[in-house]
Amino acid sequence: MKRARILIADDHELVRQGLRKVLGAHPEWEVCGEAENGRQAVELARQAKPDLVILDFSMPELNGLEAGRQIRKDSPRTEVLILTMHETDRLARDVLASGARGFILKSDAGRVLVQAVEALLDHKPFFTGKVSEMVLEGFLHPGKDGAAGEDDATPLTPREREIVQLVAEGKSSKELADALGIAVGTAETHRTNIMRKLRVRSATELVRYAIRNQIVQP
Repeated sequence: MKRARILIADDHELVRQGLRKVLGAHPEWEVCGEAENGRQAVELARQAKPDLVILDFSMPELNGLEAGRQIRKDSPRTEVLILTMHETDRLARDVLASGARGFILKSDAGRVLVQAVEALLDHKPFFTGKVSEMVLEGFLHPGKDGAAGEDDATPLTPREREIVQLVAEGKSSKELADALGIAVGTAETHRTNIMRKLRVRSATELVRYAIRNQIVQP
């Protein structure tokens, strides 16, 4: 079995314990770090340079999809496995677009986690049923995609999606600035520009946008 260093990220300690238990049964696999939110996962990945990162989709501060994008940008050889409670067409497409090559339901993790890890460590994709069906459909019918994208006419950049998540989680301008390492005034400007871009007039509408576009989960 291939030696590997694996980082796990989930905001629930019990889930991390379960992942550690499964991964720990394989002497060639080392859990090199644990994170309880997406931002921490990105920082730990920069430091540890793991072979594989297992990310819960629904995490505070930075969801698994956005964290995975940043990790892949910093380290293209690091594979990303997304865990989620829910499986939707929209989420499946977002996973594929993010560059993650692994996507499984948490309810299936006990049964397929080892198989998924083995595949990704060999740089082969491992997707839950719905994503596999979508990949096959795209191969059989190239150019056919009736799914809607983000519900605004001008899709957000990764940094803007990051800011939307923080605002949707109720972060103040100061907390937003601290999280992003920017000035409070700059954070307020970003927030104003995003609301103008999305044509929303309140934080409540911004939260609704974030839920509709699966940046956060209700």
